Amino acid sequence: MPKKESCGVIGAFSRGIDVADSIFFGLMALQHRGQESVGIAVLDKKGIHNHKGMGLVGDVFLQEIVEVMKGSLGMGHVRYSTTGLSSSVNSQPFVIEGPREGIVLGHNGNLVNYVRLKRDLEKAGRRLYSSCDAEIILHVLATELSENDDLFSAIRSSMDRIEGAYSVAGLTGEGELFTFRDPLGFRPLCYGAHKDILMVSSESVALDINQIPLNRDVRPGEAIVVHDDSIERKRVCRHSRTANCMFEYVYFSRPDSILNGRSVYDARIKLGKNLAALDGTKGEIVIPVPDTARPAAAGYSEESGIPATEGLIKNRYVFRTFIMPWQTARDRAVDLKLNPMKSIIGGKRVVLVDDSIVRGTTTKKIVRMIKGAGAKEVHVRITCPPIISPCFYGIDMSTHDELIAANHRVEKIAKMIDADSLVYQSLDGLIDAIGLKRDDLCFACLTGEYPTPQAQEMADKMRGAKRRYWEIENV
Repeated sequence: MPKKESCGVIGAFSRGIDVADSIFFGLMALQHRGQESVGIAVLDKKGIHNHKGMGLVGDVFLQEIVEVMKGSLGMGHVRYSTTGLSSSVNSQPFVIEGPREGIVLGHNGNLVNYVRLKRDLEKAGRRLYSSCDAEIILHVLATELSENDDLFSAIRSSMDRIEGAYSVAGLTGEGELFTFRDPLGFRPLCYGAHKDILMVSSESVALDINQIPLNRDVRPGEAIVVHDDSIERKRVCRHSRTANCMFEYVYFSRPDSILNGRSVYDARIKLGKNLAALDGTKGEIVIPVPDTARPAAAGYSEESGIPATEGLIKNRYVFRTFIMPWQTARDRAVDLKLNPMKSIIGGKRVVLVDDSIVRGTTTKKIVRMIKGAGAKEVHVRITCPPIISPCFYGIDMSTHDELIAANHRVEKIAKMIDADSLVYQSLDGLIDAIGLKRDDLCFACLTGEYPTPQAQEMADKMRGAKRRYWEIENV
């Protein structure tokens, strides 16, 4: 059973300076993108050294481990899985012997045609050890390199075979750092450099923590190869449009990141303002669901004139409930994660601002928690439009049946989550807040219209079937 990823990747190349500690700090900055497993690989004089394990960055990479990882070329990865059991065999990066004295690779995203590629690789004699699609990308790339030793040509040929979201970082045993992004640019990827080091990363915050200036985003369909102080960049594959994931701006990325030259924080402030402009509710206080909804709540407050306050206190040692692999873990984590401030909430008409409603179970618990703390009313305001379709590109939404907005109208959802009212962001308000063109964004989960053909085919077959995408035959 394949895993869907929305992870974090880093690659680093330096002029003779060990990079393991920079990768370590960068992964700490990307810890929000995955808390299941972590890995770092470096190339030293003896070859590729790959260390990975289950858990958080600081738990797996103790000081004594990082200190012995020598090498001026390396990469790292943090991962979360969204289906099936967690397993160390699926942790990244993956290593393969063969072309270019070995290849190491990790990615952020999800392959739509995972099942077909896996079947083709196994028929060709490739032995696969995991259910992670990063291993598929690695074997596809290795296969192409065995036929054409030019790395750019091999990446281009791999893109022709792969459908889906993938932001890749990797290295070779010959001393090359490479990175590439799918032709539609679903998942973020950027790079920066100063005189000592070049780094690629899923988000700019990993550069910030290493005091590396952000250069720009890796363009959709672009590959970058760094070797012997040379940097080559090629747009190996072009598409007529792009499909940046809107959810990165709404929820997933850190607010202090810069995506496509735009501040995620500023986008979330604008999301709150645009949401307030739709709304006539006369609440008394605005409360964010921490942490991602804080900027939106501030924007909502500024636009509406209703004061914003911290009515829910977050336990910093419990990670995101949305990206926990099991529903039971999500349910228990909500109780551990948040505690209401009764002195602030009691007797008030509360406007509760959150970024999204996927299944509805978490929102319902929070609404009941606030009412249990004495709130007179709870009016839920969501900065994202209703999610009505599965995501095949790396977010944990894999069936229509589990999406509350795919099966119920807004008024019904409000009753199901025990809210006194519910208002979602408009699609136009979302586009305006992000600041990109409509055709530059992916709205598949909001509209059911997918930017890649096999994803559309799978969604059509799945509708009403109550099956996940890897259970659909002949795709």
